Amino acid sequence: MNLTDIKTIKEIMSRHGFSFSKGLGQNFIINPEICPEIAEKGNARQGFGVLEIGTGVGVLTKELAKRADKVTAIEIDARLIPVLAETLADFDNVKVINDDVMKVDLQKIIAEEFAGLRVAVCANLPYYITSPVIMRLLESRLPIESVTVMVQKEAGQRLCAEVGSRDAGAITVGVNYYGTARRLFDVSRENFMPAPNVDSTVIKIDINQRYNLAPDEEKFFFRLVKAGFSQRRKTVANAVSSQMGIPKETVYTTLRNTGLSEKSRMESLTMQNIIDFSANLRGAL
Repeated sequence: MNLTDIKTIKEIMSRHGFSFSKGLGQNFIINPEICPEIAEKGNARQGFGVLEIGTGVGVLTKELAKRADKVTAIEIDARLIPVLAETLADFDNVKVINDDVMKVDLQKIIAEEFAGLRVAVCANLPYYITSPVIMRLLESRLPIESVTVMVQKEAGQRLCAEVGSRDAGAITVGVNYYGTARRLFDVSRENFMPAPNVDSTVIKIDINQRYNLAPDEEKFFFRLVKAGFSQRRKTVANAVSSQMGIPKETVYTTLRNTGLSEKSRMESLTMQNIIDFSANLRGAL
């Protein structure tokens, strides 16, 4: 069954009375070369279990199942469950869970489904939920080695940007705190049905946390990052002071003690700058 063939997809959809949901950001891949490449580069291989988020009609799921020992997919749309029962019928190493990835106990799922296996995450994420899903995966400190996702091209640029560059944002810092992100390849909009209004890119985040702050330090660090990037046109001092309720003079003094200019903007600070500034500011309070 060719799940990237438009006629085949339409026949399956018709048979199950399925229609695309704009609200769920459903755009299914119709280029047969894309999903094998995602699977190959996303650690789908022997010795691995793959957690997939969002299945569509199962085109990526099949490629993952061909390569990995086991695939467990979380799909929010109950209408796709009977579709997947048909499209994935030839695979006995696939399990589909009908639930919301933002609400399920991911630690429990991984422990129950992938005992004795190394674990990777692969997904073709709806654009509207890209950042929340990625941060949930990272913040949960799951026993996973990588997260390989297809995202909107602009989001991919931000996720993989260098901290301290104009493209960086709070999500960039979050990703860098937990791992290392890189762009793998771009996917133009005509490779989907229905075609979205923007192009996509596939990125991979290798989980290799380099910054092990204590829980209280980490909480303060992310509060600072969120505050600093919430008002990008303002200086760090103005943004942090107004958003965190810290006297501006305290922020100024801490910036100077960290070797930074009082006129610094958050997007100009490197990862180490932000780590040091956060530690010094927390110590000054």
